[in-house]
Amino acid sequence: MTAEPIARVLIDSPLPQLDRLLEYRIPESLDGDARPGVRLVVPLRTGGRQAKGYLVDRVAEASFGGQLAEISEVVSTARVLTPEVYRLARRAADRAAGTASDLLRLAVPPRQVRIEKAWLGALDAAGRTGPALTPAEIAVAEGAPAPALDSDTIAVLRDPTAAAGDRRIALTAPQRLVEAGHGEWLPAGLMTLVGLAARTVAGGRSAIIAVPDYRDLDLVAAAAALVLPGEAIARVDAGRGAGERYRGFLRALEKRPALVIGTRTAVTAPAHRLGLIALWDDGDPLHAEQHAPGVHARDLALLRHDDAACGLILAAHSPSADTQRLVEIGYLRTVTPARSARRRIRPTTRAVGADEPGARARIPSIAWRAASEALATGPVLLQVARPGFDPRIVCADCGEAVRCRVCAGPVGVRRAGAAPSCRWCGAIAPAAPCTRCAGTRRRASTPGSVRTADELGRAFPGARVIVSDADHAHQQVEPGRTIVVATRGAEPIVAGGYRAVLLLDAERMLARDGLRVVDDCLRWWQNAAALAADDAPVLLVGVDGPVAQALATGTADELIAAELADRRRLRFPPAVRSATVTGTAPEVRAALEPVLALDGVDALGPVDTADGQVRAIVRLDYARGVDVAHELRAAVVAAATARAQRRRSTLRVRFDDPTAFDAALDE
Repeated sequence: MTAEPIARVLIDSPLPQLDRLLEYRIPESLDGDARPGVRLVVPLRTGGRQAKGYLVDRVAEASFGGQLAEISEVVSTARVLTPEVYRLARRAADRAAGTASDLLRLAVPPRQVRIEKAWLGALDAAGRTGPALTPAEIAVAEGAPAPALDSDTIAVLRDPTAAAGDRRIALTAPQRLVEAGHGEWLPAGLMTLVGLAARTVAGGRSAIIAVPDYRDLDLVAAAAALVLPGEAIARVDAGRGAGERYRGFLRALEKRPALVIGTRTAVTAPAHRLGLIALWDDGDPLHAEQHAPGVHARDLALLRHDDAACGLILAAHSPSADTQRLVEIGYLRTVTPARSARRRIRPTTRAVGADEPGARARIPSIAWRAASEALATGPVLLQVARPGFDPRIVCADCGEAVRCRVCAGPVGVRRAGAAPSCRWCGAIAPAAPCTRCAGTRRRASTPGSVRTADELGRAFPGARVIVSDADHAHQQVEPGRTIVVATRGAEPIVAGGYRAVLLLDAERMLARDGLRVVDDCLRWWQNAAALAADDAPVLLVGVDGPVAQALATGTADELIAAELADRRRLRFPPAVRSATVTGTAPEVRAALEPVLALDGVDALGPVDTADGQVRAIVRLDYARGVDVAHELRAAVVAAATARAQRRRSTLRVRFDDPTAFDAALDE
């Protein structure tokens, strides 16, 4: 027993051996400021170093029997780490064989001193809680539209006493646009999430909406501003700069309800009395965290829901196979539009004659005619596979990709009239015989967005042509006689919807190597179809078979269920979990040995990687997740702390990597 209170501290360190709570004495001089959640500086035992960390808890008695060091400094009195977020970080890290500090590094933004001091002063002046919504603001929020849900479902989601299973929903959103007000249009599914979140805030609880990227986030922010006051909205994305992100994070910390919006890290944001978590388009790869420990936003949302006992919605135009698995095991209940109300996407594969110029050679006559007729009444959208002019040049005789002589990178044409050059190093690629067939003729594999727009501009000289891709981003397009050529995911919104949507390059998109190709294509195409006007044709060019049939009959959910059944037979995710283990051959063998002794676990590999290491993919039943994560984490710690090694351990583990089973794509 010690007379001084004890702080239990999590060190901000990626070292797995430090991923535990360490105990420090709290000196009398810091006792008033050293509260749970504050940032600290503490000494480490080795080398007289100082480390940053968080005070997780205070206890009266230490569990360590030796002499404890004292806290060196309380960085700020702002209690930036809430118990809920720490529990989430701990559970997520344990599930992924990672460290809690890695996840907190994503969840808690870097400190912005001036913003934090101003916030603390404002909180003190407002009595630490701040004002609540006024009755008028509550009335507006309670009336926010949620067009994809009926009143009974909304009531259950908002009722904290309802059965947990009834408050977990997989929403297949209607593929149509709705007007949010003041000229703002957005997909009905997104409007539903905003409306439900606004009602949750009006009822005295916080809500979190996480979306894939800034385009969706801007739509959510604009719609939320119509039904909630700005003080009730906390935007926590990094896209607007470190200062604005920190300001939004601090607002979310306050003891009053807020709508927290952001990209994938929004799921880890603090939220007072959390009542709802909503994830939009969970199949989008942008929801997969690239930084350690690499936990997907969907998995974080599931953990957060379980901890907070709040409502949960996974909403999308095309549910992912992961969501389908949760439905089939009874964890989520589905809310879907009636089949008669689902958007029909008509496949068309009959092309015009090969002598037709430019873009017409890629567009069947029926699709060309539909676009021409629709253009007389409003904008037409053409979705293409690739940005740029001619992003990939191939041999005209055998189709072999042309490679750079300097670095072996892919060769393309950046703009009209430019010489072919390497997309990696920029070197000019002079004409040379094909390395496979010795042919000397070249062609574009798939014309990019810029070239397609150029060709369509010549075909429709009176129309305005707009390119929307990563380099030419457009959020919205004004109505009029306009052709919009957009890459997948970059399609702008038009008030009232496009008068026709053509989905080009479908055969190429579906021919990619990868486990989730069907999931991705259904998502890309149905997201684009949702931007069409209610009576507008949506045409899929160049694909037939099961995918085309599912889109034409409104049975994409059944196709995803069939995909999941195939993966279950083959033991592929998401029917099973996976863990990718990379490192030297001895490290990987040592890590795999105890894991493969468990029932319900097998491994593919190890195989050599391009950087001289080896990789193995462990496949495991969900029931084995805790055991496998424990064993692999122990292997990482053992490798990191081995005294005999002369160099740093290279052993790395990543659970549930969505790209683990994808072949290396030939760019």
